[in-house]
Amino acid sequence: MGKRSKIILGLFIAVLIGIIVTEIVRPRPINWKPSYTSVSKIPFGCFVLFNELPNIFSNSEIESVESSIYDALLQRDSTIPSNYVIINDYIYLDEQETNQVLKYVAGGNQVFIATSNLTGQLADTLNIEITQQYDILEDSVKASFTNKNFKQNNFYFSRGAHPSYFVSVDTVNTQILGHLQFTSSSFLENNKEEIKVRPNFIKTSFGKGNFIINTLPVAYTNFYMLSDNTDYSTQSFSYLSDQLLFWDDYKKTGRKVITSPMRFVLNQPALKWSYYLLVIGLLLFVIFKAKRQQRIIPVIKPLENSSVAFAKTVGSLYYQHRDYTNLNDKKMTYFLTYVRNRYYMNTTVLDENFITQLSAKAGKSREETKALVELLLRLKNKPVHTEQDALVLVQKINSFKQSYGR
Repeated sequence: MGKRSKIILGLFIAVLIGIIVTEIVRPRPINWKPSYTSVSKIPFGCFVLFNELPNIFSNSEIESVESSIYDALLQRDSTIPSNYVIINDYIYLDEQETNQVLKYVAGGNQVFIATSNLTGQLADTLNIEITQQYDILEDSVKASFTNKNFKQNNFYFSRGAHPSYFVSVDTVNTQILGHLQFTSSSFLENNKEEIKVRPNFIKTSFGKGNFIINTLPVAYTNFYMLSDNTDYSTQSFSYLSDQLLFWDDYKKTGRKVITSPMRFVLNQPALKWSYYLLVIGLLLFVIFKAKRQQRIIPVIKPLENSSVAFAKTVGSLYYQHRDYTNLNDKKMTYFLTYVRNRYYMNTTVLDENFITQLSAKAGKSREETKALVELLLRLKNKPVHTEQDALVLVQKINSFKQSYGR
């Protein structure tokens, strides 16, 4: 590697290290995306609430569920009464999950749901419908409980609290537990503002158990659990019995799901580290092998002398076409070129002087040399040559060259 290449490589590595250090030390922007998982510490995660559950339910066992609701309820001990808590911005249960949840509640258990959007067969069965109020400007929302025994009855939510409320409930089996108060702006009527109060917290009886549904899931996140609104979540949980509590950590917006085909390998610690070691070993092998091994030098074959093959091909071509006149003319031209290059003689005039010089330089008798020159002159003046003429010419020329020790 040359000096110039080393300097360029060094600058590249320095810039790369600078970028990495900058990315490490610069403050990370706050992630305002909803998560609702028990391990998420971002503002809209539920890390604080999940760790406070043992204090809220002091006599209850808390169990985190990371499988589907259907599997969790199917595998539980049905003889033990319990609560099931689901918190997410959007909840949809398929037919099997819905039937299992309805069976679970009908058996005397309770399901707590905090969501701004509940759809599917479960909402249809409970005869409830939730709508959400969207405004261009984010405004504060006031939440309150109908129970006057609570020590704090009014709570204010601003960030991420889009008003969601019930527009339809089963009035026979439903009890209103809380309301939302918010300002609705109508831009089609001269920017008229209207203060609305809508139910957002209900308790619906089903069989021997209850569904407790709240449409303000952000109230249970880290952002509001660490503010003055902590009592909102604890007071809303007071409608649950002090029993075994299942915390759903499966139907979450922020749940990390490995979609790679290698998810099984990456989920097994032994296989995961084996895979990492294999990749690192291959990289090290490529780096050091490429550095120590010389590049393969290609084999260059020497150029073949095809003059003889070309002459044979051309001769065969003339012979096949029976063009003896042209063939003899080429043979005589080639022989005279040979005399010029070999003996440095002028072949313009083939006279007695030429015969004497060629005989002396070629080491041939004058008679043999004269016979060959006379044959050349005769064939030059002959308009049409025969096959016999070609054979005689070839024999004479080859004999003249061979006798000289060629």
